[in-house]
Amino acid sequence: MNRRAIRVAVQGTALALAGSLLLQGCDKQAAATVAAPTPVRVVTVAEGPAQPPIEASGVVAARDELRLSFKVGGLVQRVTVREGDAVRKGQLLAQLDNTEVAAQVEQSRQVADKAQRDLERGAALQADQVIPLEQLQNLRTQADIAGAQLRAARFNQQYAAISAPADGVVLRRMIEERELAAPGQVVLVLGRNDSGYVVRFAVADRSIVQVRSGDRIDLQLDAWAGEAFHATVTQVASAADPATGLFEVEARLDPTANKLVSGLVGRVRLWPHGEAARLAYVPIGAVLEGNGKRAQVFVADGDLARRREVEVAFITADSVAIRAGLAAGEKVIATGAPYLEDGGRIAIVP
Repeated sequence: MNRRAIRVAVQGTALALAGSLLLQGCDKQAAATVAAPTPVRVVTVAEGPAQPPIEASGVVAARDELRLSFKVGGLVQRVTVREGDAVRKGQLLAQLDNTEVAAQVEQSRQVADKAQRDLERGAALQADQVIPLEQLQNLRTQADIAGAQLRAARFNQQYAAISAPADGVVLRRMIEERELAAPGQVVLVLGRNDSGYVVRFAVADRSIVQVRSGDRIDLQLDAWAGEAFHATVTQVASAADPATGLFEVEARLDPTANKLVSGLVGRVRLWPHGEAARLAYVPIGAVLEGNGKRAQVFVADGDLARRREVEVAFITADSVAIRAGLAAGEKVIATGAPYLEDGGRIAIVP
């Protein structure tokens, strides 16, 4: 064999060996790509009621809201507080111009004094047999009536000013100085500090029949997103509001370190009373390819993902109730499920 032939043979062998090594490298890379596990997060299937929760918008308010007014009408002389002011028991909040009320008291006093003088004179005359006993009795009645009118005038004068009946916060100021206030017109609304707070909400007729006094409520307030508050139902309306057709419910909030104020808005969730049956609950993100009541989830089986078909009972704001196909305690993939295939390898991320 000449040199040229030997050189060609050697070159061909080298090319074949290089090609073989290249193919082996590609095969190893492909194998490594296929074998790389998909990072996922898993959650444990929880257990919950077999009926969907009752959800509604609620408003926080002081449990005892005192609607303060004047006993008599008149011109408002001054209002010493504004909305949001903290007040102490006995503090002067508002006062009427005392001119007219004081005049009424003075008039009643003069009438009462005259009636008393007439009674004393009549008693002396009747003792001398100048006037009959009946006339003396009439004078005594007039004196009693005049005395009662004086007491009423003094009582009205006492309530021509509004003082705080308890420590609290002014929720609403509904009148200004120099305005004319009618008797009994609400001037200020005061929330008591010592009565706690309640959340009030309204539900439809199909829900009110499931609410009982003593039921526990979960509350999410917009002011504290992500923080859970709890309350206990204390009042359930027995008649619907004529304007809305809804039934009012009031629940007393559990004590909390957060500063609550009247008017906070939040979302109320109440689980139906006396529900014995239980269902499996998973996060909404764990459910895939829903079709009516049928859906699919991925269950973590060691380091493998297994696709499973489930039956959906109902959906809440943040979870899905599963009627069949899952059991409490199983591990479902909540994050990363859309990128999986049945039997695919997974790496569970804490």
